[in-house]
Amino acid sequence: MSEARVVRYIEANQKRFLGELVGWLKIPSISGLPKHRSDVLRAGDHVSRMLGGLGFKTKLLTSKGHPSVYAERIEDPKLPILLIYGHMDVQPVDPLTQWKHPPFDPWLEDGRLYGRGTADDKGQVMIHIKACEALIKMTGGLPLNVKFIIEGEEEVGSPNFEAIVKENRDRLTSTFTVISDTSMVGKGLPTVAYATRGLVYFEVSAEGPKTDLHSGSFGGAVVNPLLALAKVLSGMVDERGRVAIPGFYSGVAALTAKEKRWFSMVKSLGGEIEQVAGVPALGGEKGLGLVERVWARPTFEVHGLSGGFQGPGSKTIIPQNAMAKVSMRLVPGQDPARVAKMFTDHVRRSAPKGVRVSVQEIPGGGPAFIEDVEQPAFRCAGEALKAAFGVEPVFARCGGSIFAPEIFKRYYPKTPGVLMGFGLPGENAHAPNEWRDLDNFQKGSITCADYYGRLA
Repeated sequence: MSEARVVRYIEANQKRFLGELVGWLKIPSISGLPKHRSDVLRAGDHVSRMLGGLGFKTKLLTSKGHPSVYAERIEDPKLPILLIYGHMDVQPVDPLTQWKHPPFDPWLEDGRLYGRGTADDKGQVMIHIKACEALIKMTGGLPLNVKFIIEGEEEVGSPNFEAIVKENRDRLTSTFTVISDTSMVGKGLPTVAYATRGLVYFEVSAEGPKTDLHSGSFGGAVVNPLLALAKVLSGMVDERGRVAIPGFYSGVAALTAKEKRWFSMVKSLGGEIEQVAGVPALGGEKGLGLVERVWARPTFEVHGLSGGFQGPGSKTIIPQNAMAKVSMRLVPGQDPARVAKMFTDHVRRSAPKGVRVSVQEIPGGGPAFIEDVEQPAFRCAGEALKAAFGVEPVFARCGGSIFAPEIFKRYYPKTPGVLMGFGLPGENAHAPNEWRDLDNFQKGSITCADYYGRLA
């Protein structure tokens, strides 16, 4: 358990901590929009100054895209090293009309702090910064050496993060890595994650006639690209909810007995999903439990479909072309490059004659990640979470995709990577009115301060 004075410091300074987080949240560091490139740099400068004020040496690690912030505080070269990963970039805010207040003007309401980045991921990074501050102020230092790497383009798929790691391989060496960019499975249910899903993302186009055509004069003679593309997409998933690409499930492993036991303990996830979504949780593969479908099975999703007439009223045309944005979440055992080829081949085989289809892979994806939980770093995380929250933690897989853990694992295979996040399922990450639970913000810092001591 954290020293009582460290806990008291964290509890007594929550109002100030939140105020400092708000100052960071006000910077619209949207990595996916070029006009906000300077804001990502401002966000990096802001967090560098915060860490510099705590005695960390900081450095901006540049790339072809957005930079990352590196910081280190070496207490004693003989002590173990903890590398903390998070990110400072945020998602776009559309649709703006659905926000209660401006997304970069955070507000407090019902025990929550609202605003873009509160949950994903500035709030989580701040939890660690404030844990470090409490230890430094109350004990005179940290119990082990601590490094931060705060990425600037996680929200666009980390296309340049591997290059940053490769170029700074010696600098980023550590004994342990902790990633706080995940959620708990529910309120009051602290969670340690040990796996994430991978991702491949594509733009699929169907080209038809050389111009839009009158559907009365050409209907029945010319293949409609929108209809052709819809047919291709609908054929990607069969009636059992399984992805219908031949060979897609090659390498997908069944759950272990231990994982089945862990998953069976998670009772609230279905209700959380249905409450947030407002619809029944009926998607995915038939015959499998919801937790397994969300955490441990691959999926195919359509994110956008466009083409033809979109305005008010009617316009009877056969459109010239159609386009869809699609992705597949992958699980451990699936190779993204192999899946990309299988998908491309399947699209071309499935396309009706009379249209020309093309598939373009969008950069920024990557493989799934899984870690061995039978390591002291995981035991320490579980003990720290139990001490702060008062209940046994849940061991979980993460349905989302975070590419840093897998990159770290390739470059530092012997360094355990623990995913310990303090978000909640309904916190609207990537959506309007994103929020962070204030109780989790405080208990998160208490947990982290305790965790650092147990690791040391």
